[in-house]
Amino acid sequence: MSPSPPSPLSRRRRGARILNFIMSKLINSPWEDVTDPVIIAIEDSDEDFYVFFRTIQKLGILERSAHNFLRFQDGDDFLDYLFRQGNYQELKAPLPVMILLDINLPSTDGREIITHVKQSTAHQMIPIVVITTSNSPKDIDSCYRKGANTYMIKPIGTLEMQEKIQTLFHYWFSTAVLPSHV
Repeated sequence: MSPSPPSPLSRRRRGARILNFIMSKLINSPWEDVTDPVIIAIEDSDEDFYVFFRTIQKLGILERSAHNFLRFQDGDDFLDYLFRQGNYQELKAPLPVMILLDINLPSTDGREIITHVKQSTAHQMIPIVVITTSNSPKDIDSCYRKGANTYMIKPIGTLEMQEKIQTLFHYWFSTAVLPSHV
């Protein structure tokens, strides 16, 4: 007799355990680690962020990366962090080495974030990688005009997601030479 498929409750519990493991690799607060450089992910969708983070975990990127990951769910909080305003005025931490950005965000959207970052001489060298569901030529052109370094459309399938994320990280952290923020 073959085993019965897992119940919805056991799948949810397994999913929660996986999520807890993944989140243990994520800095929960900018104050948690103020010495190591971070890769910032600005993504308002918990589901999209989970899929992305689970993919980098499956590919072993978390274990091989010298960088931590820090997530923001809206543009205003990220801009306060980057420009050390509001709750982040006293934060002494290195600049992010990269910004992974969804463009459709609550409050300040991704296009506005690109403008703010690229107009700041202190921040304009930080690479911005747009990862979004929008395949609109208007959005693509707008992001590149404002200074985005890469525009990637979020893939639907798991295999395609793994291939794109692996290519993205290989390019930016193995092939390209990133600016020094020292």
